[in-house]
Amino acid sequence: MVANKQEAHAAVAPAAIAADMARPRSRWALWFVIASIVLGWAAWAGWTEFNPAAERTLRVAVHEWLETRFTDVMDQDDGWHGLYQRTPGEGADAPVVVLVHGLDEPGTIWRDLIPALGARGHQVWELRYPNDQGIDRSAAFLASHWHTFDPDRPVFLVGHSMGGLVIREFVSRWRHPVGVPERTAGAPVAGLILGGTPNQGSEWARMRALLEFRDQLPAMAEKRHPAFAGLRDGTGVAKIDLRPGSDFLDALNARPWPADVPVVLIAGKLTELSPTLGDGVVALDSIALPAYPPPVIVNASHRGMFLRVFSAETEPPAIPYVLEALDRWTGGDVAE
Repeated sequence: MVANKQEAHAAVAPAAIAADMARPRSRWALWFVIASIVLGWAAWAGWTEFNPAAERTLRVAVHEWLETRFTDVMDQDDGWHGLYQRTPGEGADAPVVVLVHGLDEPGTIWRDLIPALGARGHQVWELRYPNDQGIDRSAAFLASHWHTFDPDRPVFLVGHSMGGLVIREFVSRWRHPVGVPERTAGAPVAGLILGGTPNQGSEWARMRALLEFRDQLPAMAEKRHPAFAGLRDGTGVAKIDLRPGSDFLDALNARPWPADVPVVLIAGKLTELSPTLGDGVVALDSIALPAYPPPVIVNASHRGMFLRVFSAETEPPAIPYVLEALDRWTGGDVAE
């Protein structure tokens, strides 16, 4: 009996020793994988920091490849993206207002503005576009839906955050370019209202990964589409366009603006202590544009200028300025 136990112990001992020796190697392998991931991410971040144009080209190429390779998943006709009428308007001559959201918007930003516009008799439309693609491509998406509107009725555009840049790109390149033929016909643009638009860029775009999570989580919860289909929104080109000093912003801000299309700018301010903080996402000096009147400043956060967090809160502070501008442009000829 004793001999058998000794033999069994002798047989187990080498296996235990081998397992103990393997554990350090497993730990080193795990640390090697983690270190490789961290170093790879750091190398990518460093390269993209100094080569934004090359990164943009790469991301556009990936997006185009995905559209070719996964046509069903990348199809933007998914019941979410598109142009949707939200209120019918009072009468055949009701002013037409189109709302354009910003980067990685989950679809709630216009929850307070739409009923306010509807109560004034406006015909309200909402554009939902693939917002992680290049802003120039998002403007083309708007242009592809422009035929929806009566060509004899002017349209007013309201943009939040990056949506304002989409609108400016659409007007200055597609509908009312200065000195060159228009690229799309149809309804004329009669005025723009841009709230929290980073006309000079925003460093917050570097946090796109967190914003993407906010955007896609509701869609996944509602089972609108699988997680992979979030790529139909784009491959992150927009965050490059939004960087201060980007090629896109330089070209947009240098482009002449049609003199007969008025612009109202609205900026949010969280505190008096730091004007660079602005609304928490866009600094005050990023809103202003030299050729336009200075922005109206409201005490609000980036989203809070248009959206109440709690139903008991007062009307978001940007909404009265939107209504006032539309009244001025339409001569106040709307329902009261």
